[in-house]
Amino acid sequence: MKRNNNITGIILAGGKSSRMGSDKGLVRLNGKPFIAHIIAILKPLVKDVIIVSNNSAYDVFNLKRVNDIIENSGPLAGLHTGLFHSETESNLVLSCDIPLISAAVLEKLIRNSDDRFEIVQIKSQDKTMPLIALYKKQCMHLCLELLQKGEKRLRTAVQQFKTKTINLDSELDQDVFNINTTQQLNTLNHGSEH
Repeated sequence: MKRNNNITGIILAGGKSSRMGSDKGLVRLNGKPFIAHIIAILKPLVKDVIIVSNNSAYDVFNLKRVNDIIENSGPLAGLHTGLFHSETESNLVLSCDIPLISAAVLEKLIRNSDDRFEIVQIKSQDKTMPLIALYKKQCMHLCLELLQKGEKRLRTAVQQFKTKTINLDSELDQDVFNINTTQQLNTLNHGSEH
């Protein structure tokens, strides 16, 4: 699939991970930071990539990095910030803890883009994944309203949008695996040395 100039890629890399003990996007898998794996897959498919993080260590990737507009308010605030800075109607939003993400998954999302919906998200193993999803730019308005009311949970926000959910084929389930603990990371690092 060729680059889509109507889509911006947004990687949410905010916040320290309590379970990892460090900034999750910079944790290494096979010698490369998680976020480097994600950028490599995402970049050829979109017009621009924005990293939402207050950590200047991400500047090494030479992409647009933006600080959270509303700080310490979790992924919902990161989503709001990314959409605010985006210059396109459609936005491919990814968390920074999915280093196994494949072009096949992202292309499936892009192919299922639908103007009748504000969000198109992946569902894998019966679990919806609002951080592997396409968001319309206008979602930022409701995100801001919810944040101003003290809401931080992304899933609560997603329930209020017109959302289309795409079931992932089982052979792609591992591509959307979130790595949240050092134990999961160690399993992967040892299992994929080839």
